[in-house]
Amino acid sequence: MPLNQKPWLIAALVSWGIALFEYLLQVPANRIGYTQLQLGQLKILQETIALAVFSPFALLYMKQPLKLNYLWASLCLCGAVYFVFHG
Repeated sequence: MPLNQKPWLIAALVSWGIALFEYLLQVPANRIGYTQLQLGQLKILQETIALAVFSPFALLYMKQPLKLNYLWASLCLCGAVYFVFHG
């Protein structure tokens, strides 16, 4: 039986489990990272990594179409990474 036919409680528990796993990695990483990077750098890095993981998931698994505005948004993020880490 596919997951979309399971009760909402199952979806909520799976989602919370994924979020807990991410949180258990993110908090120590931010504490360690804050000793080496500035807060703005950490945030831009976090968003860039999240989109780098989410984009293939959306395209390949969720079968979302690739649109030109996503490319422009990705280029803006690349610019943000450049400017926040440059000098």
